[in-house]
This record gives sequence, C-alpha cells and structure tokens, in this order.
Amino acid sequence: MESVNQKQRLVITGSSGQLGQELKVLLEQDTSKDCFFLDRKQLPLDQIMIIQEILSMYQPDVIIHAGAYTAVDQAESEPDLADLVNHLATEEIAQYCRLHGTQLIAISTDYVFDGNIRAALTEDAPVSPINVYGETKLKGEQAIQKWCPEAIIIRTSWVYSTFGKNFVKTMLRLMSERDSISVINDQIGSPTSAADLAQAIVHIVDGAKWEGGIYHYSNEGEISWYDFAVAIREIKGLNCEINAIPTTAYSTPAKRPQYSLLNKAKIKATFGVEVPFWKDSLAKCLSDEVTSNGVKK
Repeated sequence: MESVNQKQRLVITGSSGQLGQELKVLLEQDTSKDCFFLDRKQLPLDQIMIIQEILSMYQPDVIIHAGAYTAVDQAESEPDLADLVNHLATEEIAQYCRLHGTQLIAISTDYVFDGNIRAALTEDAPVSPINVYGETKLKGEQAIQKWCPEAIIIRTSWVYSTFGKNFVKTMLRLMSERDSISVINDQIGSPTSAADLAQAIVHIVDGAKWEGGIYHYSNEGEISWYDFAVAIREIKGLNCEINAIPTTAYSTPAKRPQYSLLNKAKIKATFGVEVPFWKDSLAKCLSDEVTSNGVKK
C-alpha cells in the first residue's frame, strides 16, 4: 500500500495584521497546504509560557512569524510589553523551531538601522536602532539567529495594505477631510506592499531552495513620505494641498531613521524573488477593494 503524501503544515502568526491578512488571501486557496492562521487570541505573544505548547498543537512544518508589537510611538512608553512580544515571544518560537526541526520565516524591520548611512542598506550594514521598537525587533532577530540559525529573517519597511491601519489609508482619510496637509519630506526609504511581500514569502516557501539568513525586501524605488503622499493624491485624483515639512516640524515620541532604503539584491539573487516598483504596487493597492468579510475583489 502506497503512503499518502501529507500536506505541508503552515502556521502564520499575526494573522489579523496587514501581512497576515495578505498571506491569508494567497494561502487559503492553496489545497497543497494545511494553513493555520493565528491571531493574538489564538496565539497571545505576550504570554510566552504557553507559546511552545500552542505551536505543538499544530505541529507545523513551517512557521511564518508575522506577529509583532508594531505601535512604534507607543512602544516608547511600553518598552516591557514591546520586548515581550517582539523579542521574548520570538525567542520562544525560534526555540520551538530548533526543537522540532520546523522551518521559520520571521519578519523584521528597517528600524534596526539608525538611518545615518546614505546608501541602500545591505543585510550586513551595521545595526543601531534609535527607538524601542527597533531595539526589540533587533533582539528578536538575535534570538532567532542564536536558536534557529537556519531561519530566514526578512527585514521590510513602510508596510501598507488594503487591510489594517497604515500610511496610505491615513492619507486617503486626511485628504478627503482637509484642504491641506503636511507630510515629512526628509525621511527616505521605500514603501512595501504587504501583498507583494506575501507573494515573496509564499514563493520562498514553495521553492526548492532554503537558505537561512537575513534578507531585505521592500518595493523598488527611493522616495520620501511626502513623495508617497503626492503619489496617493495623484492616483486617486484628489485635490488636497500637500506641504513638505522637515522631521523637526513634526514631533513624535519615537525617533525615525532618516534614511532606510533597503538593498534587495540578496533576496532576488538567492530566491529569484521579483520586486515590483513602488508606484505600480501602490496603484494596484488603491484599485483593490475589500469586502466586509475580508475578500479582495
């Protein structure tokens, strides 16, 4: 009697977040996999004593760790909670993967950099976070590398989606409510469509090659937040005036890197990942509609 090939089992953490929901759109229709989408109720990352026990219930072959504490400004006043979720919970997940031979793809951030290098940042560029969020995400990276060095860590930046709260949705709301807005023009990087990042992750999971390490992924191009806002206005045909302002004119609890453009050469060369241009992905996102039950149309 021939053995039946078992389906690949995936656990996706942070399933209610932007990336988690985009992964759900892609993976729910994939009949070759059993996918388990865990939100903060099903996998409370602030309760680290039960994380490995919960993961054991699913016995995943692959974990895509997209869950995180992402409230950058709030993290300045909640450093312990941010560390619990971004560092200690990630360490538990990495330890589980080490014990059970589970493959791990974990999402990190450009905020591990201080923003003082005016060049597209490679994976081996020096890290020096300037806010609590970045510090806790860097500790999470280091825990993964300690316990599960064969894991894939993907740093990304300026994530947006048709799902959740993000810069694009905020700009659309403000431009519909006001005659003029002000947007920072001296922080430089590139946005990331969560839908594109989800595609890249699934491409890696489905590929024959697995090479652990840190990788960078954002959309192609180099812009400021001001440029991003102007493009949103242009694509949607809005009339709001947008004023360019320096970072010094807009105070926030957490400092942001001035320059955090990510170099994507490694992920493209290693996995054959295609990286769309930022404006093309923005236009696609702005043309997508999501129904009340979370389905894109």
